[in-house]
Amino acid sequence: MSEIVLSVAGIDPLALFGQNNVKLKLLREAYPDVTITFRGENLRLSGEKKQTQKIKSQVEMMVRMLKEHGELTTQEVEDLIIGNNPFASKISNGNAKTIVHGRNGKQIKARTRNQKRLIEASENSDVVFAVGPAGTGKTYTAVALAVKALRNKLVRKIILTRPAVEAGESLGFLPGDLKEKIDPYLRPLYDALDDMLPAEKLNQFLETRVIEIAPLAFMRGRTLDNAFIILDEAQNCTTMQIKMFLTRLGPSAKCIVTGDLSQVDLPRHQKSGLRTAINILGDLKGISSVYLNADDVVRHRLVKEIIKAYEKESEKNAPPREEESENALQKPDTSERGLES
Repeated sequence: MSEIVLSVAGIDPLALFGQNNVKLKLLREAYPDVTITFRGENLRLSGEKKQTQKIKSQVEMMVRMLKEHGELTTQEVEDLIIGNNPFASKISNGNAKTIVHGRNGKQIKARTRNQKRLIEASENSDVVFAVGPAGTGKTYTAVALAVKALRNKLVRKIILTRPAVEAGESLGFLPGDLKEKIDPYLRPLYDALDDMLPAEKLNQFLETRVIEIAPLAFMRGRTLDNAFIILDEAQNCTTMQIKMFLTRLGPSAKCIVTGDLSQVDLPRHQKSGLRTAINILGDLKGISSVYLNADDVVRHRLVKEIIKAYEKESEKNAPPREEESENALQKPDTSERGLES
């Protein structure tokens, strides 16, 4: 038997162990043979030496997360318990500048290294391709950058667009007029804006078209200038659609193109224009590509595991079509070089 007394002086117990000790309960459930008690500023561990040492290490990591990042989520505690390193893609609070203050003063900032690279790329390039799986914060970070540019009067308007491509459903089966049919496809963009702007201000911007949200087809024939433009879900664009979109940019426009090449909803005979665009345009000055991965996932911890499971399965089986093969796209080594412009 081993007994360890671990001091957590100076750490808020609520932040460390959660409301109703939910994080402490996770530790107790993971190590049922160890008695874990917390009184005052001390955590007492009593049980088999190997397990008590393991819990001590994990609690010390939890304390470090709070000190360096100012927060400790339940998901991060779960990650720690199953052996994942919560620092793998995290950046410290000192290195993460606030992009914009959202509703109720919420500080919106990069939470992972690749999100930070996306911010740096946007500062240094007029067109940025942000590619990665679901839940990595591509769209959210891009919208935050657009709101910041608008507030700082670097642009006069924000334009958010997506291809209206069905994923197993047809627009014709949805009720309502064209706007009501299209809005569900644009909902993630509304949600991101709603998190960053007061409701009255957002409605005012939408009514005066300072912020414009529209399907990609509505961009044809326009010149988009003095605007921060985001093309979301670009993996569902054809080559001609992306070419049409990119050739709309005016002299003072900034643009971020986001997409997930593992979730292409185009008909099987059509290739994703996003992959082609990155291959053709990746070496042009003023264009950067940033790649996010499962380590950047900021949703439920299971999202990360789901992505990794599908990636593992994809490696075992040949992809059904050439453009879905990740090997068809030569990715830059973002772990060392960061951005490619």
